[in-house]
Amino acid sequence: MLETLDAAAVRRWCASGLAALRRHQGEIDELNVYPVPDGDTGTNLVLTLTSAQQALAMDLGTLPDDGHTPHGHALRLMARGALLGARGNSGVIVSQILRGLADTLAAAPAVGGRQLADALADATTAAYAAVARPVEGTLLSVVAAAAHAARLVDSDDLRTVARAAAEAAAHALARTPEQLPELARAGVVDAGGRGLCLLLDALVEVVTGESPAQPAPAPPTRRPPATAVRESGSDVYAYEVQYLLDADDEAVARLRAELAVLGDSLAIVGDGAGTWNVHVHVNDVGAAIEAGVVAGRPHRIGVTRFADQTAPAPGPQAPLPEGRAAVVVATGAGIAELFAAEGAVVVPANPSTGELLNAIRATGAARVVVLPNDPNTQSVASAAAKEAYGLGVKVSVVPTRSPVQALAALAVRDPKRRFEDDVIAMAEAAGACRYAEVCHAAREALTVAGPARAGDVLALVEGEVHLIGQDLTDTCIAVVDRMLGGGGELVTLLCGADAPAGLADRVREHVERAWPFVEVQAYEGGQPHYPLLVGVE
Repeated sequence: MLETLDAAAVRRWCASGLAALRRHQGEIDELNVYPVPDGDTGTNLVLTLTSAQQALAMDLGTLPDDGHTPHGHALRLMARGALLGARGNSGVIVSQILRGLADTLAAAPAVGGRQLADALADATTAAYAAVARPVEGTLLSVVAAAAHAARLVDSDDLRTVARAAAEAAAHALARTPEQLPELARAGVVDAGGRGLCLLLDALVEVVTGESPAQPAPAPPTRRPPATAVRESGSDVYAYEVQYLLDADDEAVARLRAELAVLGDSLAIVGDGAGTWNVHVHVNDVGAAIEAGVVAGRPHRIGVTRFADQTAPAPGPQAPLPEGRAAVVVATGAGIAELFAAEGAVVVPANPSTGELLNAIRATGAARVVVLPNDPNTQSVASAAAKEAYGLGVKVSVVPTRSPVQALAALAVRDPKRRFEDDVIAMAEAAGACRYAEVCHAAREALTVAGPARAGDVLALVEGEVHLIGQDLTDTCIAVVDRMLGGGGELVTLLCGADAPAGLADRVREHVERAWPFVEVQAYEGGQPHYPLLVGVE
């Protein structure tokens, strides 16, 4: 039993937590409510904690557990390792929870119950801050409940507070289906929250020497899962406002809340020394700038009206100027070749923060644009951009959600423009490219288009199931027709590794007959899981 958390205990906690995640990895992966074969939360959390353990081992592996290593140093190593290895949204959020714990506990001479309670409160704040649009019924609700219970117990005893936090987290996890309809329809609890419960249970075991008094609640009996709508941005705002700001953390927290009400695409990143980069899309430019004046000293203010942006015709791109580069996340040999031909550095799908950061640094450029091509990778890309900023590299993340959007963005890149203007043009081109994904359902699901059985063909438009079919070619043609019904002049087809021979030709022939004024470009993408990716511009 421990009365205070020391460096040796931190190492045991990380190892125990990782072991628990590995034991339950498959179970957590199965909690994914989306019927498409990706989004493996359990795997992402295992990879995140593996990186944390490696960071501890590299720095402290040869040192004896003699109590001389500061607990704060070990916690910071664990948090930093988790950040660099964070995979997926859950991995990024857990890394921020660990950072919140480290920042608070490192300043304490000893870690008892009250210090742990304070740290959990700060970790909750960090977790919510890591998400652009926090949603209850997720990992966030679980960590918030743990922090609240830790404060309520009002004890100096580390073991008592750890137990209270773990128990509250377990109860909050059981309530997640009541907070999130997708979980209720699927008959499961939140996957990220389940992972966090395992980490808190591991902490209880380390400080008490015993297993938690109550086991984490077993997932409810699975019913046909419903789809979770992927996060999407808004296209109703006319202006981009960006400025540098000198302000303290408290003022920036208020600014973040105010700008979130005014617009979307909000990103505020800091250097840890009081300088922040503020970016937001709004309709009321004056209010966005005035909010910055209230918060601190804004400077280098830039305002862009999206309607004024023009894009050159797609064509062969000039060589990148010295000091500027693009990093693209992609899977599939054909897709990788397409991006490489555009002069981009290609990173395999589902990268960690550290892998993306290494790719950014490997470009040798001072200004880098990152195209994540997947909603789950956007938070990882943002974390890598923040890390790169501290190394003197300016990184902008264009929030592409599909490779076809990235192709559209790269097609309008102009090295003669200012970097900031080029990023705006790329973001506008990506946003104007509607995308669809055709795949086979991995499991039984209740979707917005109706019930689907395992093996059915799903056609997703902008991340939401629009069509369910039995024949792959017919479904591909139907989704292209539906998209062109809303307008379009160019259709891009990326055929996957499992696409049957002639699929693109049959879709092209149909478009030429039904939509004679629409151009079709088809490529062998080689991506797994999705026989066809479609882009319409």
